[in-house]
Amino acid sequence: MDENRSLNDAVYVGSDHAGFELKKYVVNMLKEKGVKVVDEGPSEYDKDDDYPDYAEKVCRKISGSSGRGILICGTGQGMERTANKFPGVYASVCWDEFTARVAKEHGNINVLCLGGRITKDTDAKKIVDIWLNEPFSGDERHRRRIDKITRIEKRYMKTE
Repeated sequence: MDENRSLNDAVYVGSDHAGFELKKYVVNMLKEKGVKVVDEGPSEYDKDDDYPDYAEKVCRKISGSSGRGILICGTGQGMERTANKFPGVYASVCWDEFTARVAKEHGNINVLCLGGRITKDTDAKKIVDIWLNEPFSGDERHRRRIDKITRIEKRYMKTE
């Protein structure tokens, strides 16, 4: 686990309609582990909701903080694209244990994106466990790459 975090730090969670059922599962799983969860919605299924709305709710809380989030849409790709528009948010779609481990160990992601239409509950549990518990490796090459991304972010992103 990251040295600056504990399992009691809040995890912000949001989904669209395609991720709604998996979100309910993930929220319950996190609560059972004793993780503080802030569910940013939706609170009920709405076939007409849009993933950018929920990605924004979660990422506004995380941008510029040490917060973490989980976003779920049909494939995770829409959430990932939206989340990565926020300064300080590093999101990645993870579809198995390997991608989760590498995203955390090498990229130190603070937002995990899942695909509600492609991720089984049992796989989501494994992926979330890895994301919660695996530390960032801290290797110089990974720090160097993240620093480069941060410099690009500062150069091109406008903040409100």
